[in-house]
Amino acid sequence: MLSLFVAGLLLGSCSQAVAQDLTSAQISIVSERLAQGAVHSWEFGTRAEALLELNAPTYSVVSFNPVPPPQSIPSNLTDALGEVFAIARGIVAGRNLSNGNITGPQPLINDSSAGDPASIGVSVLLANWTGQGAADGLDYAGAARDQLDYLFQNVSKTSDGAISHRVDQLQLWSDSVYMVPPFLAYYGVLTQNQTLLNESYTQISLYRKYLRDTTANNLWKHIQLGQTGNDDGHWSTGNAWAAAGMIRVLGTIQRSQYADSFKSQQNDLANWVHEIHGAMYPHINSNGLFYNYADNSTTFYDSSSAALMASTVYRLSLLCNIHTYLSLAEQSRKALSAPAGTIISVTNTSTTPVPSTTSTAPPATNTSTPGLLHITPDGWLTPVVNPYSYGAQGSDSPEGQAFILEMQATWRDWVTDGAQGTNSAHEARPHVLLIGAMVALPWLTIVIC
Repeated sequence: MLSLFVAGLLLGSCSQAVAQDLTSAQISIVSERLAQGAVHSWEFGTRAEALLELNAPTYSVVSFNPVPPPQSIPSNLTDALGEVFAIARGIVAGRNLSNGNITGPQPLINDSSAGDPASIGVSVLLANWTGQGAADGLDYAGAARDQLDYLFQNVSKTSDGAISHRVDQLQLWSDSVYMVPPFLAYYGVLTQNQTLLNESYTQISLYRKYLRDTTANNLWKHIQLGQTGNDDGHWSTGNAWAAAGMIRVLGTIQRSQYADSFKSQQNDLANWVHEIHGAMYPHINSNGLFYNYADNSTTFYDSSSAALMASTVYRLSLLCNIHTYLSLAEQSRKALSAPAGTIISVTNTSTTPVPSTTSTAPPATNTSTPGLLHITPDGWLTPVVNPYSYGAQGSDSPEGQAFILEMQATWRDWVTDGAQGTNSAHEARPHVLLIGAMVALPWLTIVIC
């Protein structure tokens, strides 16, 4: 049966339209494209984190489960964790070849970035924690220790201790907050090293000191302190990387035995994530996306940053009962999950309306996603920044694929927890108009009070 649907304007608190979730088949194809595309250090690490959050939340630091997780793997999670362990196994098995058979401090994989290889560290630590080395003979503990030593012994630092994101020069990138501090925090909890756990917080504090732009309502600059290649712009994905890295450290501390001893650090991290939300969401566009550079309307629209930023809003709601930007995160999620042909119109008092987004897509095949507004029939998120050239628009973004999975996982967990804070986000009241025609829409729910 052909069903026409109209979800009316969200006016005040009187009506609310709840849009669809991505189907398991769509998520599966997005995940397949991620596995296909992830070939760089940070892509391996980001994929591992997305898989943990989506498929094995018991072993994710942002779930409601304790950290460290169980060392004995439940039978129902063997396959899900197998994908994560395959990443760690491949990296550790190839480490000698990648790094030229050196010994001692070294990254998990050779890279021009000093920070990105550490993003794989959580999966390597988890492989060691659950005894994977006994089965495959690999030294996961030694690989993680060498990565840690490399960061503190080989990588340049600022005078106050901020670890450089680059090998060739001392330079800080907002991306690094997602790569290094979560590894330090997880290492600290697993080895009962409170000093290392506190260092994860300190690194975030230092990066915020250097990258936060108080003249731009606390948006973060992308790259600073280098001799060449600095970027004073407020890259949307960079702000999302930073917020997501803080969330992971916050979750690690909160679910650990050290939660009571690190209350002030937790408060700071929550406030700093909220601070980024407050800087970013005034720049949300009516299509539910950010510009590639949040406050620069001459740049293109980017779905990657919208997905990752939305995921941090749901996580902050779950971890800390802070719900301010849930309404806008929901509209981004709905836009990113919407069918092709959907008309999206999101407004808030801080944004200048832009033309609504419409899209059509080729008919889906049995091996592709149905026509979606922001996911191609082949399963790639669109439009996206080129992950290898942050000022240019790209086509295929492995990190963008991971962000969609993280957004899906966080939204699922938020809904499972009762969608707390749904009516608490008073700061912005978005208006969404969804118009289209679909065959059988069992996912569509319209609630009118």
